[in-house]
Formats: sequence, C-alpha cells, structure tokens
Amino acid sequence: MTSSVDQPLMHKLVTTVRVQFGHALHGRTVSVLTLLVLFALANGVPTSVAIADDPKSKTGIMKVTEIEGITEYKMENGVRVLLFPDPSKEVVTVNMTVFVGSRHEGYGEAGMAHLLEHMLFKGTPDHPEVPKVLTERGARFNGTTWMDRTNYYETLPASDDNLEFALKLESDRLVNSFIKGEDLESEMTVVRNEFESGENSPLRIMMQRMQAAAYEWHNYGQSTIGNRSDIERVPVVKLRQFYRKYYRPDNVMVIVAGKFEPDTALEKIQATFGKLKSPETPIDPTYTVEPAQDGERTVVLRRVGDVQLAGAAYHIPASSHPDFAAAKALVYVLGDEPSGRLYRQMVETEMASNVYALAYAFAEPGLFMTIAETNKDGSIEQVRQTLLDLMEMSFADNPVTEEEVERAKQNLLKQRELEANNSDRIAVSLSDWAAQGDWRLYFLFRDRVEALTAEQLQKVAQKYFVRNNRTVGLFIPSEKSERSEIPEAPNLTELLADYKGREAVEAGEQFDPSPLVIEQRTERGNLVDGIKYALLPKKTRGGSVSVMLTLRFGSEQSLQGKVGAVELLGWLMSKGTDKLDNQQLQDELTRLRAQLSINSTVGLVQMSVKTKREYLAEVIDLAGSILRNPRLDADELEVIRRQVITGLQKGSNDPQALAPRTVNKKLAPYDKTHVLYAPTIDEEIEMYEGVTVDQIKQLHREFLGSQAGELSVVGDFDPAEVKSLWKTQLENWSTDQPYVRVDRNPHPEVPGSQTDIQTPDKANAVVFAKQHYALSDEDPVYASLVLGNFVLGGGSLSSRLADRVRQQEGLSYGIGSGLSAKAKDKRVEFSVYAITNPGNKKRLVEVIHEEIEKIRAEGITEDELVKAKAGYLQAARVRRTDDAALAGKLVGSIFNGRTMKQIADHEQQIADATVDSVNQAIRSYIHPEKMVLVAAGDFVAAEAKEREAKEDAGNGEQVESDAELATEPSGK
Repeated sequence: MTSSVDQPLMHKLVTTVRVQFGHALHGRTVSVLTLLVLFALANGVPTSVAIADDPKSKTGIMKVTEIEGITEYKMENGVRVLLFPDPSKEVVTVNMTVFVGSRHEGYGEAGMAHLLEHMLFKGTPDHPEVPKVLTERGARFNGTTWMDRTNYYETLPASDDNLEFALKLESDRLVNSFIKGEDLESEMTVVRNEFESGENSPLRIMMQRMQAAAYEWHNYGQSTIGNRSDIERVPVVKLRQFYRKYYRPDNVMVIVAGKFEPDTALEKIQATFGKLKSPETPIDPTYTVEPAQDGERTVVLRRVGDVQLAGAAYHIPASSHPDFAAAKALVYVLGDEPSGRLYRQMVETEMASNVYALAYAFAEPGLFMTIAETNKDGSIEQVRQTLLDLMEMSFADNPVTEEEVERAKQNLLKQRELEANNSDRIAVSLSDWAAQGDWRLYFLFRDRVEALTAEQLQKVAQKYFVRNNRTVGLFIPSEKSERSEIPEAPNLTELLADYKGREAVEAGEQFDPSPLVIEQRTERGNLVDGIKYALLPKKTRGGSVSVMLTLRFGSEQSLQGKVGAVELLGWLMSKGTDKLDNQQLQDELTRLRAQLSINSTVGLVQMSVKTKREYLAEVIDLAGSILRNPRLDADELEVIRRQVITGLQKGSNDPQALAPRTVNKKLAPYDKTHVLYAPTIDEEIEMYEGVTVDQIKQLHREFLGSQAGELSVVGDFDPAEVKSLWKTQLENWSTDQPYVRVDRNPHPEVPGSQTDIQTPDKANAVVFAKQHYALSDEDPVYASLVLGNFVLGGGSLSSRLADRVRQQEGLSYGIGSGLSAKAKDKRVEFSVYAITNPGNKKRLVEVIHEEIEKIRAEGITEDELVKAKAGYLQAARVRRTDDAALAGKLVGSIFNGRTMKQIADHEQQIADATVDSVNQAIRSYIHPEKMVLVAAGDFVAAEAKEREAKEDAGNGEQVESDAELATEPSGK
C-alpha cells in the first residue's frame, strides 16, 4: 500500500536504479517520488453494515452515459459504476475508489485517510486475511491514497469466479473492515517506518515542505502521509468515526476493466454492492478556499546530503479548468530533455545535473513545481536565481513557440495513447479523474491538449509564474513572493452536459497466455548471421507492438579495461544518429508514438521498443540507424556523465543504495581488472570520469555487429514484413572481435557475515542479505525451492516473514525474500530484504533468523503448499499478459536454447511438488548463518536515543525506546 500524495508524476526525474547494486543504469526513467506513511488503530471491532431490505436485480442499476467504450451506471444506493470491457488480455481489474483523501481530514486527522487504506488490508469477518486470499489467486494488488481519493484495486486472471471474488472482497471491506486496537498496536510502527523511509530523501522532503508552505489554509498543503505525532497517537475511536463517515456506498465508484461480460459484471455488482445501504445523512462537502498568496514564501531544508536542490512552486487552477491543459504542456516546455528551457539553460551549461517539472492534477486549485539539482560544489544561489529567471522572466523576452507547443502536445498525447493500450492502467486513471470531479474529464483533457496554442501557454505562464505566487524551496538558501488570483473549478454539470467523446479504441483479441499456447503461436528461426528470432503476432488493443533486440559482443579478455565505456555505450547511442541530433530523434520518436530505450552491460547491448502497427516499419528503420550509425556526441556524453556521477554521489549516504551494493561486492570476489569486478562508489565515479567519447566510438566500431543476438516481437504486426525489415537493418554488419560469453559463476564459498554501515541523518535503515547456490533452474530441486521461498517471503504481504515481521511485530513496512536463477550458469541467488527504524535493526535481524530457523525445523504445511502453488502459477500467468515482458521472456528463451516448453515443464514441476520435497529443499539450501548480511542506517543516533530513553526511565519517567517497544507483544 502506498501514499500517492507523494507520488507526483515528475517529468524526466532521473534515477540511477542500478546504483543500488553496482553500475549505473543507462536509460533514463521517469521516477515516481514515493512518500510512505501509515497510522495505527486502537481497540475494538465495528459492527457489520446494514443490508438493504429489498435488494434489487440489475434492473435497479441505471445507465448514466457512455463515452468511447466506457459506460457509467448508478445504483439506487448511490454506488457509481464504470464498465470498460477489453477482451485483449486474459485479466480483469476491479478498482474501488472511495472519494476521501487528505483533503477531507480535519484537525487531528492528518494521515487518517492513508491509515484507513492500510487498515482495510487487515480483514473483515468474511475475509479475515485480505493479502493472503489475494496472493493465493495470483493477484497484482495495491491500495493508494492521494489528496482527493483512496484507491483499492486488484488485477486477476480473467474469470467469472475471480470477478465475483474481487467484487465481494471490495464491497465487504468497504463497510465491514476490522478497525481493531490490537491491529493498530502492531501497525503503528510499520506506518511510522513508512514515514521514516520517506525521510531519507532530501528531494522528497523538500517537495513536501514547499507544498506545505504554498498552502496556508487548504488541506492540499497537508501531506497524505501525515505526521509522526498523529501516526503514534491516533485514537481508534476517531479512526472508526472517519471510516463510517466516508466509507459508504454513495461515496464510491467501482470500475471493472479487462476481459468480462458486462451483463455478468452488472449482476455481480448488484449482488454485492447493491445490497449495501447508504446512511440517510449526506456527507458534508469541503468548502475551504485558499486565498491568493500575498508574499513570497521560502523553505530552507538543511540535512546531510551530497547534492543541492533549488525549487519553485506556483499555484495553478484545478485540473478541470481550461488553463490546466496549458499548465501540463508547460511541464514539457520547461522540463523536457533535451528541448526544455530549464534543461537547455541549466543542464547543458553544466549549472545543474538534473531538472524536474510537474503539475499537480487536483479537484481544486493545485501547484506547478520545478526543481533543479546540482552537486555539492555548485553555486546554489546561481541555480536558484537562474531557475526563477527562467520561470518568471524568460516568457516575456522569449514567448512560447509553435514548435514548443506542438512538441509538448505530441508528448502528452503519446503518453496517453500508450496508456490507453492497457485497460488496467486506464481504470486507475479514470478513478483519478473521477476524484477530480468527473471521469469524463479524462477525455475532455485530451481534447483541450489537442486544441492548445502558443498564445494559451504564454498567457498561462505569465499569469501564474509570477513572484507574488511563488514558494521557493532550497536544500540550503531562500527568498520571497506576491498575489495571484486562482480561478475556482468550473461547474462540471454545465461543462460536461453535452460532451459525447469519441469512438472507442480498437480492442485486441482474446489471448491465452499459457506457455504451450504461446509456443504454438510463436515463429522461430534465423534472421541473419548469428541473430535468431521469435515472433508472436496477435491482435492487441490499439495495435500496440513490443520489440526487443539483443546484440552480444566481446569476451572477458577483449573487454578488459573497457567496462566504463561499455556501461555508457547504450545510453549514448540513444541520443542521436548520424542524421538526427538528440532533439530531432526524440521528436521523431514522439511522432511515431514510440518508446525506445537502450541498455548496455558487459557483453551485450539491448534495445527495447514499443509502438503501434502503423508506425512499426518507420520505427524499425529508425532503430537500425540508431544501432549502426549512432551520433555518439561528446556533449551528450558529458550530460550523461554528470547525471550518472550525481546519482552515484546521492547513493554514497543512502542505506538503500549501500546495503545491496556492499552485499553484491562481497559476493563478487573478482580482481579489479576483471570485467565483473564490483567497484565501490568512488571507484565507479573514477571509472566514468575516465571514459572518453573516442573510447565509446572505438568500442562501437570494433565490437558491435550481428554475429550473435536475439530478436523478439510481440503484438500486432506482419511476421514476413518484420523479418524483411529487420534483415535489411542487420545484414552485412560484421566484426572481427569474437563473442565469448562471460560466465557469471556463483560464489557459495563466500562465508556468511554481518556488517553495519553508518549513514548519518537517515531515519530509515535497510537490511539486505544474500546467499549463492551452485544450482541450475533445471535441477529437480529448484521448483521446490521456489515454493519454499514463496511461503517464506516471496508471497507479497502474505508470507511467513511478512506475517511475523510486519503484521505481528510491526518492525518493517517492507519485508520479503527473493529467489533468482541463471539458465546458463549453475547459479541461484536467495536474498532477504527489509526496511526498518534503525533502533529496531537488531530485533529485525533476530526475527528474520528465527523465522528461517522455524521453517527449516517445522517445514511448511499442506495448506501453505496448495496456496503457494496457486499464487505462484496465477501470478506467472498474469505476467505473461504483458507484451513487453513476454518479448523479454522470448529473447531469454532464444539465448538459452529453450522454448516456452521449458516454462511449461517448470510449472508442471511446481504443480507436482510435495510438502516433503519443499521442506527438504529448504533444509538443504536456506541457511541463515551462511548469508552475507549488511545493515545500513543511522545506528549511532538510534543507540544514543535508546540510552537517553533508558536514562529518562531511570529517572522515573515512563518512556520506552523504539527498540524496546519492538520487543513487546503485539496484543494478538
């Protein structure tokens, strides 16, 4: 469960994910800033909801409107329903949106909406273990809380039974959830740990502080996650009152999307939600209006860190207002890479390493926010002033151009069209727009984007990006502000009264994701030289198609000393061709509605592409130019280098980066000259600083070719045409450097150990442990080991570790275990991961060891085995409904000399496993004393706090430390 409040869609937020594990990631990803917090509940169980005396049949459901394949209904008890049939994937998504968020919280209720989201996973009389029953059905599920709403959703394999199950579950927990004091006691420290995990990020905290400063009265200034004191002190009675006030049939929207029969769905909705009775007293609407800001506000954040930040936030209208579409387009005009004004003036000039821009979509007036990041040696005052000048002065001297508007429009429409191909993603988007006033705004916003002009963007920029409407945030200095009137949200009834929308997007075929069916429909063969292919044509929603191409090159000897160049090669290749610079290439990809990324590491370059059938031929031609004739520009290399190094510097005091990096280094005992050597952060920075563009050009020229590799295509395409197009791009491309795979052997000889890493001023600690086995995924014991891991910690919130560590003892918000295997190496990795308060680290490690020893000694039960099999197999089936993931699986099958039959065989081994075989596998392989464990966090401060607490207790004060509280029974 997450708090969406601190998950804005930050445009071009770069994260070097692999910083946590070793080398930097080579593709830029849009990162979602996650701010996690929960609250606790205190004693007693609410009574069950009243059932309507005379439940109606589906005739009691009134059709309201239909737009572009989506139909709205309303039930007699006030429940709103959206149906979005999409038979192209074998999944169904049920989304229940409760129209309550942090905007609705009163004094002393900060974080209550988010807390209830967590508590709804604690069960009802009819569904006492919500995570477990969802996991057993292989569901992908979550809950999120944001300013205007709370969401609960699950995506399951499509069937009437699963649909009925999901509707029963959601209608039940809407009104019958346990709100127990004992659950509150165990959940409080979990919620607080979620809060603490967000405290580790200066960027995230600065955004929160800027938002709080920007709103003087309106609750949009209040973080959805809440505050520490409310988390620790929330009364269960107040929580129950909040639950009863907002969790009711006339305050929810139920969205069903995916493969289902509408009539059947309506019958099941009537049989579940239709039985609920709404209270007679209506919900009071919120009425606070934020007054115009009358002075510049400044937030200065002083914390330990390795980068500096400067930001500016401006009030803007609600998402339903016509000006919002222009504000959203200005996100791209300002923050896009490489065309954005902030990017060109700050990143390309080396003043900043990254810039971000975002516009909050709220039901009532929101915020437009920009942030610039620079290293600790840069001038933060210069960054701040340049950022403000670009936001408030540049539009007068340099008005918005038609080119900027068109590029922004195309980017917004591209993202929308790519999203529109996934019914489960649309379901969540529709619920967000519904919470902002009306789900039909989803389509009206598109229309407004298409109609945008340069004049509109110019007017909005000059109207709202002014000093009197500004809140400045600094991760060190500060400044002031004035007044700007923000229009109220329009009358939605009048606005949408005659809105009809457009025709629905073309649906895809019904597709069976069973391994043998996939193999039967897959065409395999040799394309050119050493390139083999696997093609899976099928009708998809919107004509989408996913492509993955891997080129393999070099050897352990020939790549020695070239690792830095190899790691940056793929990223730099994606920045242009011999005929197109970076901006021109990005514009062409936008025109072709294509997403393209290239990653590279020792021995391979991998390109992933997603587009539509009508553009596929042009996209393949463009991909060929990128592969064979990349620009490899020296200036772009400098931008990439700064971003990679800044990301590494951010990880130098980040527990989440340091713990897994340290473990992986211990388990990779290679000499510094070896291509698989795991460098320290400082060594990796030094490596990247030494890479030149000439080295990368030489690497591309001498090593890349079609001597070895794999191509997979999944989606709506013509196989003969695709083979011909790719053959043209890849033929006659040879290299004199032979490809010899670099073996990645296991290192079970590395002794078990425990290491602590001190990270000052970090409120959240990370524990990470790993063990290697000399084992293949084809060994008979592997399937049993997979199930053992699933029961121990692989089953999401429903596992031995999650039940004990999170649910019972409240030591961690995130806890689990993982198992991975390499097909060509006899190497299996078992790992355990958790976050916690630094003061609880010792107890957390003890409990993890206790649970592993318990499962080794007592084994699993028959009931656990049955549920683990069902959960694992259904989750695997759901994963195969994702075309991009399936393309990756097909590439892997080619490289490993396999077909989908091996997956079918593995799943049969899963089905055939017994309690004895699983218990034997656990006892043979999972040994806590052999694991390499690293904990990173501010343990010095935690120990000092514990000492102070003991001293206070010795003086007669009733004070307990976090660590001591963790040892107390949960009350269950």
